[in-house]
Amino acid sequence: MTAAEPTILATCGGLVGGEWDDSAYGPLLFEAVRLARVPAGRPPRVLHVNTAGGDQRTVEGAELAAARTAGVEASHLRFFPRRNVPSLRDAVLGADVVWVSGGSVVNLLAVWRAHGLDEVLREAWGAGVVLAGGSAGALCWHTGGVTQSHGPQPSVLADGLGFVSGSLGVHTDSDPDRSPVFRAAVAAGDLPAGIELDEGVGVVHRGRSATFVEAVTDHDGGGAVRIARAPGDPTGIRAEPLPVRRLPDAPRSVPSWTPSAWTPSPEPVDEEAP
Repeated sequence: MTAAEPTILATCGGLVGGEWDDSAYGPLLFEAVRLARVPAGRPPRVLHVNTAGGDQRTVEGAELAAARTAGVEASHLRFFPRRNVPSLRDAVLGADVVWVSGGSVVNLLAVWRAHGLDEVLREAWGAGVVLAGGSAGALCWHTGGVTQSHGPQPSVLADGLGFVSGSLGVHTDSDPDRSPVFRAAVAAGDLPAGIELDEGVGVVHRGRSATFVEAVTDHDGGGAVRIARAPGDPTGIRAEPLPVRRLPDAPRSVPSWTPSAWTPSPEPVDEEAP
């Protein structure tokens, strides 16, 4: 664990199609590693958590292959059919990055809370482990958002972990059914103000108050929009597009991790800094 302060990267992305393998670490995953500020001379340690997808071994295999190509030391924390590590705390605090994949955020939260992983993650977050992920793995860190955990029709989830006090809307451009539900929930006060993300876009929060720092994207044109309640507006909400920084492309091959092995992005400015 190496980040200078508590850091969360919540995204609609992560793995991308690989050139030789099925999957590869994409720019958003590389950004999570960069945020961890891993010291030169050792590979980053990324703990993949696929609870939301039921801990499918085929997914684990793709992640391990992608990590090997990226020069990352990867491991998995699984709960199905049973937990695979004797100490959750050792597994999580021994990582530089915890990357949570998508699926059912309702199932994810239930399993994590049953095992006490939610409290371990909170400790790790405060200690400098970067918490990150895509889709359900992004929504989970927030107070709430919109999910399809209960079926194809989006529904409101209001009992996320709450490390980030706002809400999150995901897959805005690829699933047109989600945004109307998200915006209606914010307008009604069922969800706090939050941010909607297009595919391939993420948001960085830093500090113990999880202050929003910036939005980033792995492709040109990716959007992020801040949604706030506005009772005086006919729509009930105020939508404010956010600046989005384009991340550098991921390297094709990183045989050994060094900070110079890919083009780093600038350090974000922390709004909490004096």
